[in-house]
Amino acid sequence: MEGTGGSSASAAAVQPVNQRLQEFSKLFQYYLDKSTPHSMYRWIGTFVIASIYLLRVFYIQGFYIVSYGLGIYMLNLLIRFLSPLVDPEMEPSDGPLLPTKGSDEFKPFIRRLPEFKFW
Repeated sequence: MEGTGGSSASAAAVQPVNQRLQEFSKLFQYYLDKSTPHSMYRWIGTFVIASIYLLRVFYIQGFYIVSYGLGIYMLNLLIRFLSPLVDPEMEPSDGPLLPTKGSDEFKPFIRRLPEFKFW
């Protein structure tokens, strides 16, 4: 009987944490949706933050291993962001398939990594 009381107490303790997490998720999504049309400002902000980090690394004379790992990760994200979802070399030998019906949509370039997952 003590086992069932302990699990309900822990579930009651976790509930406020889950509620705060959902509130934060909704707030984050709200600001993400507001920032969608401002792509130039996002790029500028990214370069400003990256330059501040590089100046910090240069000034402190450290964090080279962390910077190296972060650079490889960001390069991987950039390559996935710039590459198409479907590799043209992996297409059938007949060539790329074009739409045959009016309802089919031809998308010549779909990114492998969407923009917001890149950010």
